[in-house]
Amino acid sequence: MTITERHARALSEADVTPPVSAVTPLTLIVEVDGRMIPVVEVGKGTPEIPDKRKHRTLLWKEARLSLVRRPDEIEPSFDVTLGDGATTGAALKRLAVAAGLKPRTSVHGVGDGAPWIAGQIELQFGAQGGYLIDVFHLCDYLAVAAPVCAPDQPGEWMIGQKERMKTGQMNAVMAALAPHVEPDTVANDQAPVRSCYRYIANRPGQFKYREAIAASLPIGSGEVESAHRYVIQERLKLAGAWWSPVNAQAMLNLRVLRANHGWHRYWNAAAA
Repeated sequence: MTITERHARALSEADVTPPVSAVTPLTLIVEVDGRMIPVVEVGKGTPEIPDKRKHRTLLWKEARLSLVRRPDEIEPSFDVTLGDGATTGAALKRLAVAAGLKPRTSVHGVGDGAPWIAGQIELQFGAQGGYLIDVFHLCDYLAVAAPVCAPDQPGEWMIGQKERMKTGQMNAVMAALAPHVEPDTVANDQAPVRSCYRYIANRPGQFKYREAIAASLPIGSGEVESAHRYVIQERLKLAGAWWSPVNAQAMLNLRVLRANHGWHRYWNAAAA
């Protein structure tokens, strides 16, 4: 395990990032999503209680998984970091450059409604980038609003609004929600229609499902969400396992290296 940790900590961004592609893609698909992993912080001990294990703090930390691929590819490239949004955005840009990003390449981003993800795509890719709210996250909001808007047929109402959103009829959905929006005096956790209305209204330009479908681009972020299972969780969320932040990032580096098929490249370079 000591040898594994030593190599994991020695991995650089260049090691875990795939070689730069010679192909210039017209479009790149990028997705980002976070997942909590268990970490432990160990104190220094005290004269009264010198055993450091008695000073442990167990907590959860978000591992942010980035994914980039060309539409004609099956396997994406990955990066995982325990860092902040800026660190994640930089990793996403690095993966996109490796995938062949050029000034004429458009970037199709998909993710949940976390503002930092949309902000990083705009910051890293500028006018080249676009961001789409995952349609299934949108449906979560529509589903809780449905019993208020259509108490007799909530399921049919929700499906109808989903189809409207997918066909570019956002204004019709907003009009269907508007008469049922709770007043501001109602607590947020008791105002599902207001939450849904604001979720849509506060994200202009992030529901262009019709255009994405026409271009055969994804409207859901299921690809990166399912990748959590085999990139992160399969090793980092074993039963009873807790990680120091340093060792967690080191192991995530190894998982990414393996997922990006860089294993032999790393060892060949290490042996040179």
